[in-house]
Amino acid sequence: MQFHFNYFAAAVLLFFTEVFIAAFINDTIIRPYGGDFLVVIFLYFLLKSFFNIPVKNAIFGVLFFAFAVEASQYFRLISLLNRQDNRIASMVLGNHFEWLDIVIYILAALCIYSAEKIKAGYLKAE
Repeated sequence: MQFHFNYFAAAVLLFFTEVFIAAFINDTIIRPYGGDFLVVIFLYFLLKSFFNIPVKNAIFGVLFFAFAVEASQYFRLISLLNRQDNRIASMVLGNHFEWLDIVIYILAALCIYSAEKIKAGYLKAE
């Protein structure tokens, strides 16, 4: 375990951005898809804040978690747990499965990977 302030600061910023989106944005693009995109990046930053693990491992771990949450939506876990009326459970687990969410998660992971490669000097930012 090793604390990384920059990742933590980015995670905090993204957390407040997600809260803002959840509280004040009620549209058909930013809230459902922008929120999903940012939550993958938030989880990555949060993980990297405390654990010094390789980029690929962190990305795959976050993707696995996001896919698991989406699978829980497919199998209607929130209804099986009788928590569909719980606002927090609905926000965390979501209410319905959507294939496009999987694509959004993958796009976020690719952005993270590209940004980390640029940061490490493997790709040139132009």
